[in-house]
Amino acid sequence: MHQHVRRLGRRIAIGMAGGLLVVAGVILGPLPIVPGFPLILLGLGVLSLEFERPRIWLAALKAKGRMAAQRLARRRPPSGDG
Repeated sequence: MHQHVRRLGRRIAIGMAGGLLVVAGVILGPLPIVPGFPLILLGLGVLSLEFERPRIWLAALKAKGRMAAQRLARRRPPSGDG
């Protein structure tokens, strides 16, 4: 019984912390002082500790980030020393 309550408490705490980070990221997104996107990613990372759907979203965002980095790397002209 204690194990079940502990597990439920953990899920609730992770859900609240991750959700708060995501909401803060969305609210602070338009502000130039604190960029919201890193907070959203952090919130998804926290949520993915316990829930499957954020894990899927985070994996999709990582894949898109890798593809964008590869595209940028192909676009850059080689730097010359001379």
